[in-house]
Amino acid sequence: LVEFGNKPMIVHQIEALVAAGVKDIILAVNYRPEIMEKFLQEYEEKYDINIEFSVESEPLDTAGPLKLAEKILLKDDSPFFVLNSDVICDYPFQDLLQFHNNHGDEGTIVVTKVEEPSKYGVVVHKPNHPSRIDRFVEKPVQYVGNRINAGMYIFNTSILKRIELRPTSIEKETFP
Repeated sequence: LVEFGNKPMIVHQIEALVAAGVKDIILAVNYRPEIMEKFLQEYEEKYDINIEFSVESEPLDTAGPLKLAEKILLKDDSPFFVLNSDVICDYPFQDLLQFHNNHGDEGTIVVTKVEEPSKYGVVVHKPNHPSRIDRFVEKPVQYVGNRINAGMYIFNTSILKRIELRPTSIEKETFP
């Protein structure tokens, strides 16, 4: 429950999701889930939301937890947001949902520009198609671009068919 601005980062995320109209939240946890469950009970009541926990018996990387939570995610056919636990920003959920619905593909990833891309995994776009991912390059030695994964996504439930229940990476195995 790491704090940012005098409140746990997870609370910033929950408040932003609630502001975007999200009523059901699933948290993938693999260490001491009972602490998180106890802490978040008050926010379920405060915001009239449902928080479910998908407990990993082993770390499943970034995509594996989606497969683990598949039954919960398939309760309806709505697209769902995915956030890395360390993301703090002005969450553009409404814009992200609109962009996602307009392009009609299975998934959308938020990218951000950085000054020093060699410190990050860089998102390389397809030539002549700036909204399509060609590949990810981890900490490139030569310049391949300056946009990195911001740790925010929205997916259609159909993507769950392509994810296996094992340690799986969104960046390497789900995109492009």
